[in-house]
Amino acid sequence: MTSSSPALAPAVADPNAPDENLAAQPIGYWSGIVNKAVLRHLRDAMASVDLTQPLWWTLNRLVAAGRDGVTREALAAGLAPLADDADEIPRVPARFLHRGWATEDEAGVLRVTDAGLAAHAQVKQLVAEVRARLHEGVPDEEYAAALRVLRRIARNAEASGAAAH
Repeated sequence: MTSSSPALAPAVADPNAPDENLAAQPIGYWSGIVNKAVLRHLRDAMASVDLTQPLWWTLNRLVAAGRDGVTREALAAGLAPLADDADEIPRVPARFLHRGWATEDEAGVLRVTDAGLAAHAQVKQLVAEVRARLHEGVPDEEYAAALRVLRRIARNAEASGAAAH
């Protein structure tokens, strides 16, 4: 549908809708279906190596901090809103220390250990394999186009929400 086309009447969510009727399908339904399926698949794969998604996010940040390390607060910055439980991210450093993936000095700076780097490499490979399975049959240009559409819809929703207040 182009911006000059008349608006389509919303359709009832239908997982079997034919391609010619997809433009009328509700984005909330489909984005929810995709979100649940992708998270379930990713979390199941991570569980096979005793990891959670918040542990992975945080391990990535710890590794990115390099030799200088990072404080607990800086490590958690930006991640807590992504977690299902806002208290989960602040607990992650204790789990890293327990697993031997990090050390913490007297100033409260966390640094990744060799064991943490090895875990990161293992999970990075696992995540790459999961991504390959999920992207099977989806060319990069289609994937990028889908993300551009989702990003635009998110911005439209946020702008509409702000205008309503």
